[in-house]
Amino acid sequence: MIRRFRTGRTILALMLREMSTRYGRSPGGYLWAVLEPIGGILILAVGFSLLLRSPPLGNNFVLFYATGFVPFTLYQNISDAVARALNFSRPLLQYPVVTWADAVIARFVLNALTGILVGYIVLFGVLMLAETRAVLDMDDILTAFGLALLLGLSIGMLNCVLLGLIDAWGQIWSIVTRPLFLASGVLFLFEDLPSGAQNILWYNPLFHILGLLRAGFYPTYDASYVSEIYVVGFSLVTLFMGTVLLRRYHRAILTR
Repeated sequence: MIRRFRTGRTILALMLREMSTRYGRSPGGYLWAVLEPIGGILILAVGFSLLLRSPPLGNNFVLFYATGFVPFTLYQNISDAVARALNFSRPLLQYPVVTWADAVIARFVLNALTGILVGYIVLFGVLMLAETRAVLDMDDILTAFGLALLLGLSIGMLNCVLLGLIDAWGQIWSIVTRPLFLASGVLFLFEDLPSGAQNILWYNPLFHILGLLRAGFYPTYDASYVSEIYVVGFSLVTLFMGTVLLRRYHRAILTR
């Protein structure tokens, strides 16, 4: 019981430290966490509205791109934050009371709460301010957010090990994932792709998450390709690998 209480206090302290470091030193603080995705969505919506008569789904460009941009950004921010958890808390990890798991959990929880809040503000702000004719399916919406959190945690855990052991991994990962924004369905639907591209991109778990979230906002959209079991299985395998490797190599990473 005492150990659990001490772990909880440590995680909370790490979260407060990151909040003050990341948001407390810049003008606007948390406001930028909301303005950044809103700006990206508006730029996409305005740009494509000049090129297309109607969005690929529904009648509102802002909602269509918001339902792709929000879960993608949620996954990306959590993955990046967890991947750098050991480096971010390296000075504090020299104390016996602070463990690598505390550092990972603190960054995950803080960024998850921030991402969920931002997603809620953006998506429901669009619903309130625009004529979207959306009919919400909260089961699909909450499941999509949960899968994005799980996937971000799992990829972040594995990358945390690889970044600590391989000096060039950050550059390699950046190059490999640079097309991910386009290859995850933020700008288009899975059904609009040729069959050859569908056969390849189906294995991208983000495509399933984005499709599931859009199904939660568009009642006429049947995302039949979505497999929640595949996303969960992919995430759990990756999470298991990252956890085992971190437990084995965290000391070596901290002493590099």
